[in-house]
Amino acid sequence: MKLKVVDGVLQISFTHAEPDLAHILMMADLGTCDPDFTTGVQGQVASIGSPGRIIDEGASNFLLSVVRGVQPRDELEAMLAVQMGAIHQATMMMARRLNHVDNITQQDAAERALNKLARTYTTQMEALKRYRTGGQQKVTVEHVTVNQGGQAIVGAVAHGGRGSNGK
Repeated sequence: MKLKVVDGVLQISFTHAEPDLAHILMMADLGTCDPDFTTGVQGQVASIGSPGRIIDEGASNFLLSVVRGVQPRDELEAMLAVQMGAIHQATMMMARRLNHVDNITQQDAAERALNKLARTYTTQMEALKRYRTGGQQKVTVEHVTVNQGGQAIVGAVAHGGRGSNGK
C-alpha cells in the first residue's frame, strides 16, 4: 500500500502496475469478496500502522504482511489477524520502552503493559486455532501395545454407569 495525506484526508493506493488487480489481490489476502470490508480494513491498517499523526507506510505494510501470513479464510479471521499484528507492534514498542526506562515507575509500567500485550497475543493465537478447528480437538494415537491376555477397544466407548443395564 502507498499512503499519503492530501488536504487532511488519508489516501490509499497501491504500488502494483494494475490498481484493479492489486485490489483483487488485497481482497484475496483478506479472505473476502466484499470491497467495503477491504476498504475498511485498509483504512484501519493505515491508521494502526501510523503512530500519532505521522504516516508510517512501512508499519502499515508490515501489518498487512502479518495478515497475509495468517492466510485468513474469512472476514473474522482477517480482523483477528489485523488485531494480532497491532498487538505485536504494541508489544515490540513496550519491549523497546522497557529497555530504555529511567526509573522504577517507568520500568513497572512498561513491564505490566508488555506482559498484558504478550498474553493477549497468545490468547489471540488460541482463538484463531479454536475458530479454525471449530473448537474440536483431535487426538492421534501413534503406538498402542496390548500385552498377551489384554484387550483393546478401538472406537467410541460409552459407559452407562450404575444401574444403566436395567438392574
